[in-house]
Amino acid sequence: MTSPIPGPSSDGVPQPGPAPTGAPQPVPAPTAAPGGYAPQGELPTQGAPASYVPTAPPAQAATTSEGAPQGAPQQAPTYSAPTGEGWSGRSLSESERRTQESLLTLKSEIGKAVVGQDGAITGLIVALVAGGHALLEGVPGVAKTLLVRTLARALDVDMARIQFTPDLMPADITGSMVWDAGQSEFVFREGPVFTNLLLADEINRTPPKTQSALLESMEEHTVSIDGETRILPDPFMVIATQNPVEYEGTYPLPEAQLDRFLLKLVLPLPERAQEIEVLSRHTSGFDPRDLLSAGLQAVAGVQELAQARAQVSTVGVTPEVLAYAVDLVRATRSMPSVALGVSPRGATALLAASRAWAWLAGRSFVTPDDIKALALPALRHRIKLHAEAEMEGITPQSVIEAVLRTVPVPR
Repeated sequence: MTSPIPGPSSDGVPQPGPAPTGAPQPVPAPTAAPGGYAPQGELPTQGAPASYVPTAPPAQAATTSEGAPQGAPQQAPTYSAPTGEGWSGRSLSESERRTQESLLTLKSEIGKAVVGQDGAITGLIVALVAGGHALLEGVPGVAKTLLVRTLARALDVDMARIQFTPDLMPADITGSMVWDAGQSEFVFREGPVFTNLLLADEINRTPPKTQSALLESMEEHTVSIDGETRILPDPFMVIATQNPVEYEGTYPLPEAQLDRFLLKLVLPLPERAQEIEVLSRHTSGFDPRDLLSAGLQAVAGVQELAQARAQVSTVGVTPEVLAYAVDLVRATRSMPSVALGVSPRGATALLAASRAWAWLAGRSFVTPDDIKALALPALRHRIKLHAEAEMEGITPQSVIEAVLRTVPVPR
């Protein structure tokens, strides 16, 4: 099988493509803002230059309207180039490749029901392999719910759906103690959170009190009720959908809630050709309420997910790449336009997503390009801007793009 490497996407999520071959070459620096960054050329397969001293970013680039930090340092830190096993890596074994193929097959299965949205589909697979949660954002009608339902159909796992409404209560999610007349005692009745794949549909249409009911479940995979902690099934993943916060009847998610999502994936409106394809499928008899008629079948299950996550945990990361990820995260905290930068949890999320993407790309090591490719979906929901900056048109995406331009890249 040909292994995929990152490619471009409309919402910043990398896409699979053919693996590189040939003589090893250094990773080229990006030439454009990496909102949908895709590394070009060959990735190094053996060794690297003996040393690397990155050039300090120009001072004028640190005062751009995108929110770049002011007073950029004149002397950038010196990195030792990664060498040996950590950089050259190894090829995936046959069993690893079979597991990888089953996870990559998810994309073609989902494509039987969902037209386009390649970036969101790839991002969901990355989050699934990394063991994290995903937040899907888009205007009504761009197939957010259909995408999650299709993913659940292509996976042989249990799924539950919660439609978040203004009157939803926390006990409606986690479960509650109810009186059992037969046993003459209170017993615990499990809520829909006790499943493998939980669809939290339109999560920002319920008040923060109810949204926060998922905090413990998402972070610790447990539910504590009546002084007793109950463990959720494994694997457990929350995929939440939301409409943009400027839409009527929505409640912004608290920062603590947002920080627990591994990735935030934005679903754009489809292109004209894609919209024509949607209508063509409906003309041919496609019914989004009957996914079986679309020919969907389960291509992976609990065992494949467990194997994939175990293999992702063996993906190597050199100290230089770790330092680069930390530098990116720390740079967001020094932006004058940022009120709340990326937390250390955000750094671990960026690392986890990058390792999952490297494994899906057929590599046993993480490169700086992997960090860049996942920076936007992994970090954009963790940045809170000052009100003045928002009025000037600065966005979390522009902040991340400025950081990617100014932080030196190890090579």
